[in-house]
Amino acid sequence: MSGIAYCKEGDRVHEFLLIKDVSKGTASNGKPFLTLILQDKTGDVEAKLWGISNEDEKNYSVGAVVLIEGDMTTFRGRNQLKIRNIRLANEQDEVVKANLVMSAPLSAEALNEKVTQYLFEIKNPVIQRLTRSLLKKNQEAFFDYPAAMSIHHNFLSGLAYHVCCMLDMAKSVVQLYPEVNQDLLYAGIILHDMGKLKELSGVTATTYTLEGNMLGHISIMVDQIGEAARELQLEDKEEVLLLQHMVLSHHENPEWGSPKAPLFKEAEILHVLDDLDAKMNIMTRALRKTRPGEFSERLFAMNNRSLYRPVFETENE
Repeated sequence: MSGIAYCKEGDRVHEFLLIKDVSKGTASNGKPFLTLILQDKTGDVEAKLWGISNEDEKNYSVGAVVLIEGDMTTFRGRNQLKIRNIRLANEQDEVVKANLVMSAPLSAEALNEKVTQYLFEIKNPVIQRLTRSLLKKNQEAFFDYPAAMSIHHNFLSGLAYHVCCMLDMAKSVVQLYPEVNQDLLYAGIILHDMGKLKELSGVTATTYTLEGNMLGHISIMVDQIGEAARELQLEDKEEVLLLQHMVLSHHENPEWGSPKAPLFKEAEILHVLDDLDAKMNIMTRALRKTRPGEFSERLFAMNNRSLYRPVFETENE
């Protein structure tokens, strides 16, 4: 497989890459340098640009496409790109920036079809109407946005892909535990992170909006469910309150942003599936950058753990 995420130590790199993030530092000799996070569709890698000028700082900004020549090295178990040469892409290079953006393994169209199919399986008329209304209002952004700024599923269509993974798991849960209300669970999954469409700024160079910083996606979505219920004249229905609680409690703990813990089965399952899918995405991406037989960088979202990548999994690659 080709792509920056699959490069190994010692590989020579000669690729167009997108600058995902930039931070400025000062070396021990007092000279400034830039730490660049460079990405293509497969993932990202850190690189240092030493001895920078004011022009370099201006040119190599977030969103710029650059041609990189360098060597892949490792630092503390994580790939790091040693830059030999770097320049901005120009019109003659004919590089399409969209081709360098990390994206979900399924297209937006395929994700839309999958979510629509699960929506058809919701039989309760109150839950169906409310979920369909909110999805219709946010249709385009829902299938384009990332699920987070940096922690998990932070790529094109990441939000919808996260939701679809959770829906597929939920289908198995419902089969295993028939007493679980399928309609509530499916709707809760579709709606639980929809507030991120207002919490986050967009697909590329994603940041938190003012509303995101002040309110957060949980509060935003609880309000949107209430507003949609009033528009549909459903505000007195118990299902509305249950869906609001599912959104409100899906992080489970106050320190993670939920003021209430899950208080019924479907809310608890939503939290568990959300946590599982997020962690699997975090771990998979971290281990992809880690050499077999070594430990990854420490992951803040995994209680600052370093993960081990087994050797036997890659022996036959």
